[in-house]
Amino acid sequence: MTSTRHLSRSAATAFGVAAVLATTALAGTTAQAAGADRPKNDLQRTADAMVEAGAVGYLVRVNDGQQVRTATAGLADLNTQRRIRNKDQYEAGSQTKTFVSVLTLQLVAQGKVKLDAPVEQYLPGVVPDGKNITVRMLLQHTSGLFNYTEDEDFISGALTDPTRVVTPQEILKGAFTHKPYFQPGQGWYYSNTNYIVLGELLRKVTGHPVKHLVQERIAKPLKLRDTYLADPFVKDTGPGFAHGYAAEIADSKFSYTDTSGYTLSWAGAAGAVVSTSRDLSTFYSALLSGKVLPAAQLAEMKKTVDVDEEGAFRYGLGLFATDTACGTAWGHDGGTLGHGTTTLVSADGKRSVSGDVNTALIAVADENDPALVTYAQAYGEAQTTAVCAMFGKKAPSGTYSDVAGLTSALR
Repeated sequence: MTSTRHLSRSAATAFGVAAVLATTALAGTTAQAAGADRPKNDLQRTADAMVEAGAVGYLVRVNDGQQVRTATAGLADLNTQRRIRNKDQYEAGSQTKTFVSVLTLQLVAQGKVKLDAPVEQYLPGVVPDGKNITVRMLLQHTSGLFNYTEDEDFISGALTDPTRVVTPQEILKGAFTHKPYFQPGQGWYYSNTNYIVLGELLRKVTGHPVKHLVQERIAKPLKLRDTYLADPFVKDTGPGFAHGYAAEIADSKFSYTDTSGYTLSWAGAAGAVVSTSRDLSTFYSALLSGKVLPAAQLAEMKKTVDVDEEGAFRYGLGLFATDTACGTAWGHDGGTLGHGTTTLVSADGKRSVSGDVNTALIAVADENDPALVTYAQAYGEAQTTAVCAMFGKKAPSGTYSDVAGLTSALR
């Protein structure tokens, strides 16, 4: 339909950090008051509201340091009508970046990679201006490299031929036909291209693909039994896996396309990890509590640059910090063509929240559509309620209505 505007930045930043959405959804004026409901009831109420607003399914897991609480609503599979479960696997999107950053920093700790060395040293002739772009800049999105998921032709190809496998080399070739956003180190711009480059760097230095490194260096040591990098497809799309759905809104009605059979080769080292809320909570909690990286490398990872003018959202090395209504949290969000995910933890790693909505808005006919407004409100309330529950607090009252924030994150 020619009147429908495709939100290509999310259809494929789909797995990019939704900086505007993350900060507005968690900033403090987002959740409606819920009377005397307890956090458990609030979690389920907001999960139900997500499905009522148009999501196919929603799950969330909260550890407040004392107990683990979960809530689910909706379906994992529209075809079979299977209900979504909190232990279901799902596409984690850009949470992959934290894994890739950890792998890179492990090599830094071993003396095999230097954070402030130019990428040209490890991938000669691969990255334009690679002599002036450092490994740190790639990890922190300060390289200026064009974000390949904002290339309309690339996204169009991913949507029209979703099972075609693309290589990192193909992705980079297309990305490098575009001018950089700024000179290296002179700004901040979220670019998935940075992590495709890092995937190639890891392969070159270790002799192994990222898929192997995730298993051997992270998943196995932490006993993350349901976590892996899809290369190039998700292994299991049957029971135990939450199918993803690309959604379009027109005339206040949702239409859905099952994306669970799509390749994740286009996401690769920038967004192809598959996991569960439990595994992701375990990973981020272990990371922030100092069990994954040496103290020196964790400290480097947590050195942030401001992303917004208020300084409420700050990006480190594959890890962000955000000041929420109920406390400062660390983690990452992400998405694919069918999922939107978030995992956040407290600074000490003792508290965590992890969730997935298996629905990605890829196109809307009208940004003022009431259905989009309702969906944005439901998402903001669910996010804030879950984060505040992690901190053992009740979400503040207010109404989430920043549709511009939602759609700008999805363009």
